[in-house]
Amino acid sequence: MTREIYDEDHEAFRASVKEFLDREVVPHLDTYDENHGLDREFWLAAGRAGLLGLEIPEEFGGSEAGDYRFNAVLTEELAKVNMALPSCLGIHADITAPYLVHLTNDEQRARWLPGVASGEIVLAIGMTEPGGGSDLANLKTTAVKDGDGWILNGSKTFITNGGSADIVLVAARTAPEKKAKGISLFAVDTKAPGFSVGRVLDKVGQDGSDTAELAFENVRVSDDDLVGPLDTGFIAMMEFLPQERLGTAITGVAHAKQILEETIQYAKDRVAFGVPIGKFQNTQFLLAELVTKIEVTEAYVDQCVIKHTRKELTAIDAAKAKWWATQVQSEVLDHCVQIHGGYGYMNEYRVAKAWRDARVTKIWAGSNEIMKMLIARDLGL
Repeated sequence: MTREIYDEDHEAFRASVKEFLDREVVPHLDTYDENHGLDREFWLAAGRAGLLGLEIPEEFGGSEAGDYRFNAVLTEELAKVNMALPSCLGIHADITAPYLVHLTNDEQRARWLPGVASGEIVLAIGMTEPGGGSDLANLKTTAVKDGDGWILNGSKTFITNGGSADIVLVAARTAPEKKAKGISLFAVDTKAPGFSVGRVLDKVGQDGSDTAELAFENVRVSDDDLVGPLDTGFIAMMEFLPQERLGTAITGVAHAKQILEETIQYAKDRVAFGVPIGKFQNTQFLLAELVTKIEVTEAYVDQCVIKHTRKELTAIDAAKAKWWATQVQSEVLDHCVQIHGGYGYMNEYRVAKAWRDARVTKIWAGSNEIMKMLIARDLGL
């Protein structure tokens, strides 16, 4: 089915993103995997290409597209290459940057945003804690008032860009007695005394993504590092999470769709018992089901993108898109591995890496079980 969500400007941007990836990124994918992260040259090149500032006003070095469909195009093209790219770049530009754009004052924007747009400042966001998972309301990291600043103590885990970030947006409890209403956000410079990176985590997939544990031991931050009003961090996270979940849905569909297309070609080329395996009825029926499932999912996600572009996307619809798209992603890629047979289990084949990379999407940005709980509550259950 022909998609009607994008116009000529979006497709021109898509072509420029693809050209950038083919020229600047694809030749270095193995290096990113070996180093378990993207190097600084990647970020600077992405900044020069204008890929990091879609959410940032022009006066601070961005392009301020004002149209989330450009974000979606970028996410789709990154996901077609591999899952580490939309993970790392998405955390920086699509997830963390909006907090710094919408919750800060002019002095803070001038201090941080030009570097974010250029790639000189790499961002991470510190929500998840050891033992906490998706339960953001009960985080343990604290920020205690001390004179004209704050003393930050605690730890975070599963932090994308955690080992290479220059600024980490940290959720900390500033008023424990207020529970969820006593959480604030701080932009923490990773060069600050007391900040440390623990393990760079050894994951099942997404080898090129820098995922780490972070520790804060008496880290001093000032009132000028407070992002948004005091004690409103949980509200802010709930407001910004739908965009993160929509980005996850976009990533999942684009990633699975690309690998499915490659699998269809494999079914045409691979010969068994004297005929291409795509001639077997079982393979035909399966591929017909998978293509339909991808297109139907893509249609729903496209509608969510349109709604979000109009500022009409609800948290519940974002939750639906996130859990369904990532479930479909995993199902499709599992079948793609099966169609490849033994070769599908070999790391030299893209389908094997794609299968490993995709599994986490049902967990991050709020587990799919949490998404279903949100939907059930909306039903009054």
